[in-house]
Amino acid sequence: MEKQQVQRSHLKINKDLFFAFFRVGLLGFGGGPAAIPLFHREAVVNYNWMTEDEFGDTLALGNTMPGPIATKMAGYIGYRVNGVMGCLVALAASVIPTVILMIILLGILQKYKDLEWVNSMSAAVVPVVGVMLAVMTWDFFQKSGKALGLGRAILFTAIAIILLELMGIHPAIIIVGILIVSFTSFKKGVGPK
Repeated sequence: MEKQQVQRSHLKINKDLFFAFFRVGLLGFGGGPAAIPLFHREAVVNYNWMTEDEFGDTLALGNTMPGPIATKMAGYIGYRVNGVMGCLVALAASVIPTVILMIILLGILQKYKDLEWVNSMSAAVVPVVGVMLAVMTWDFFQKSGKALGLGRAILFTAIAIILLELMGIHPAIIIVGILIVSFTSFKKGVGPK
């Protein structure tokens, strides 16, 4: 009896993982970065699988590793929630809609690429993705302001803008550098108070 309850519990968790990441895969227009607010909504807000800080840490570390952020996030969150099976379910759910939509939509776009409504449809998605990313950016800035203090958060944001946009340094290099500096500072006992 107890074994059946555990199996039902795992089944429900896998069902929740599937539908959460299926929605992300279905609605994540614009690629991985555009899907991040959707991952946040599912993992932090809807299902409480992670806290805000855990999500931020996962996102930061995921960005330092090779490969698409969407599959890394889905795989890790699925694994965290329900082990290897959760990882596989979340990965499949996040990839299936994309593959199906790519086949269908690219077929339609190629067939009707010269029509004005097709070009308008593609262009109309861009502002929505921009707003989603701006909201997520503001949330992360507020969190860093609380953790570091507003002055440091502004300073680090300015440094990141200079390194990323003006100097063209890859984000992974900057994140790894910050992790190394943070680790060595905490190891020496100099970390933030």
